[in-house]
Amino acid sequence: MDKEQEFEQLVSRMLELLGEDPNREGLQKTPHRVAKALEFLTEGYHQDPKEILNQALFSTSNDEMVLVRDIEFYSMCEHHMLPIIGRCHVAYIPDGKVVGLSKIPRIVNVYARRLQIQEQMTEQIADAILETIKPKGVAVVVHARHMCMEMRGVQKINSTTVSSALRGLFKRDERTRNEFYNLINTPAPSNF
Repeated sequence: MDKEQEFEQLVSRMLELLGEDPNREGLQKTPHRVAKALEFLTEGYHQDPKEILNQALFSTSNDEMVLVRDIEFYSMCEHHMLPIIGRCHVAYIPDGKVVGLSKIPRIVNVYARRLQIQEQMTEQIADAILETIKPKGVAVVVHARHMCMEMRGVQKINSTTVSSALRGLFKRDERTRNEFYNLINTPAPSNF
């Protein structure tokens, strides 16, 4: 029996334990669908963020902040395996190297597509960029809604959790840090 078949059997058994009939018409393909969905939602375990970043490093003389903001992500909390839905803002100050802009959202996805806690994901994104690009500073801010708080437990709808990770100049220099916070809090132009 391969891994996918074993997973499907586990989902089928879970349905039985919940009081459902896995052979009911609407549930017959559910074990397969769940296996495929979870495979996709956890694909970050099989991706190397440093390899992704190293594929698109370019020399530069720019030493001004590079910011990619409002990166949507979907993750799952490691405590309940329920969705975390949010936006991530990532900035860095180059020190001789820049990375292709599309790689920043890809790094967010690498870490989001693992069972996570938001605080850890924020740190992991910052550290991967710091260790690979070696910029003068990195800043990451994540705003997210946690379904484990909204769908169960305290049931606080629309509560948002904010986490940050500051490295280098963003941690040491108040002007740099304030510029970053001002940029991520300024509304995008209406034509976007």
